[in-house]
Amino acid sequence: MMSPKKMKFRKQHKGRIHGVASSGTYLSYGSFGLKATSPERITARQIEAARRAISRCIKRQGRLWIRIFPDVPVSKKPLEVRMGSGKGSPEFYVSRVKPGKIMFELDGVTRAVAEEAFSLASAKLPIKVRFVSRD
Repeated sequence: MMSPKKMKFRKQHKGRIHGVASSGTYLSYGSFGLKATSPERITARQIEAARRAISRCIKRQGRLWIRIFPDVPVSKKPLEVRMGSGKGSPEFYVSRVKPGKIMFELDGVTRAVAEEAFSLASAKLPIKVRFVSRD
């Protein structure tokens, strides 16, 4: 799974996802893409599950680019611990995705294969997405 190699601060505030994406809204590498249409936090596990679904569907042909990276730590307190006594330890990493952000890109496959791969990947993600292409 993806996670940052090193961080300046171990814990972060939760924050909110406001507005629409200002960068990463157009296809840069591939011919087909999966674009987010709603704001959500996507975990490293979800990104990995979507990546596996896509790579199994395209059967090692073509090329896949992942345009999001989980760099926000989410902390969690252990089960059955009383309130107070500080913030919990970091448990997993998420990527804050705004509407309009291209999350995955594909190239070297046909449109039908790309649509099938992205529909399988969208089932693994907790977000509404849209298939986009260059043409």
